[in-house]
Amino acid sequence: MANTIHRQWRLESGQAFEALKNNPRYRNPKALGGFGAKSYSQNDEDGIIAEIFNRIGSTNKTFVEFGVGLGLESNAFNLLLKGWNGLWIEGSPDYCQSIRKGLTKTLASGQLKLENSFIVVENINDLIAKHIKDKEIDLLSVDIDGNDYHIWNAINCINPRVVIFEYNAKILPDVSWCMAYKPDYAWDGSDTFGASLKFLEEKLDARGYALVGCNLTGVNAFFIRKDLLQDYFLAPYTAENHYEPPRYYLSSLQYGHPSSYNILENKHI
Repeated sequence: MANTIHRQWRLESGQAFEALKNNPRYRNPKALGGFGAKSYSQNDEDGIIAEIFNRIGSTNKTFVEFGVGLGLESNAFNLLLKGWNGLWIEGSPDYCQSIRKGLTKTLASGQLKLENSFIVVENINDLIAKHIKDKEIDLLSVDIDGNDYHIWNAINCINPRVVIFEYNAKILPDVSWCMAYKPDYAWDGSDTFGASLKFLEEKLDARGYALVGCNLTGVNAFFIRKDLLQDYFLAPYTAENHYEPPRYYLSSLQYGHPSSYNILENKHI
């Protein structure tokens, strides 16, 4: 019975997701929401990431992502399949052990670097600089369920072209809010985490980034460095224009067979 209910839930979530993509709001070719698709991301981020780089191109195809869990539902796993390289930072020793066991070849080749560390403002630049030597990288993905903004604001060792930022969709787009920095913070499952979309819009704008969209699940916001914007994305670049409400029920989407590390480890070269 439980499996039947779960399958039905996934089916209904898939139907709801496709219906959302067909909404007139996303038919504007500059809007990103309609391009969402899930391969190995947690939600529909894979499709949006692909579309962003279709528009602006890539340089060294290097990423930094922290808060990856097991990595099988991360924003960069699909990029690894495409030949990108980069760094994962994860605080859980158990998750890192699973990644090391599952991605032995990928790690040994240097395509992926893994750092097991609890991230705080004081160590983030050292953790990144230890593994990433280029100042400019294509993608930074931030998702640690708490001090996300404070950690990002402390980073000065890299200059990412694209930033993916988890936002607190419980807070409506006209409210600027961010949780106070707590070095030992661990998310308790409540609505006290991260920052609102308006806060992120304002703070990233001040550092040269424009908000160009959010995924339909209402989890991640996408920011592009302003020198790359041209006329590729939907203006105005505001929270009011790009906010998506929390549709966490869409996170149950699953395409194809269950994810495994072997799809990357056994890739023919």
